[in-house]
Amino acid sequence: MKKKSTWIIIAAVALLVIWGIRINNNMVTMEESVSKAWGNVENVYQRRADLIPNLVNTVKGYAQHESSTFESVVNARAKATSINVNPENMTAEQLKEFQQAQSEVGSALGRLIAIGEAYPELKANENFKELQAQLEGTENRIAVERKNFNDEAQKFNSYIRRFPQSIIAGMRDFDKKPYFEAEEGANKAPVVQF
Repeated sequence: MKKKSTWIIIAAVALLVIWGIRINNNMVTMEESVSKAWGNVENVYQRRADLIPNLVNTVKGYAQHESSTFESVVNARAKATSINVNPENMTAEQLKEFQQAQSEVGSALGRLIAIGEAYPELKANENFKELQAQLEGTENRIAVERKNFNDEAQKFNSYIRRFPQSIIAGMRDFDKKPYFEAEEGANKAPVVQF
């Protein structure tokens, strides 16, 4: 009888260990999905950063006296590319800092594109049009990749917070991942005046 009890205990412990390993492996897989999604976000932001020098140089040829705008674009790009966020231990503050820097790039680019409106010959330039189209496409990709990142973070966060996974997550230091949030003022419609 004692042998049978021992085997039952060994089987129960083995099942618990297998269960714990399975949950841990699921969390690792999901965390890797979050990291991959973050890599995709960084990739499209890098694409935008790579387009900026070409766009600035194209506009410079037509509007030399807009140097403060050029400087703000270059500075915003430099700041944004200097911020590195590790998806393994990402915090909400780091993501907010990254998002703020990228928002500054977007604002500076908006001012740069607006210069094109003031210079008809620049607006008609094929190189400018192509760069502007690439930038628009990149901005769309950024929105898609940010959404994909938020989706993966949500799956991961939900999984590690559910019982009994939360026990393993706590023991293995799996922490919630932050989300991209709407930029400040995004909930207000832009005012159009004629």
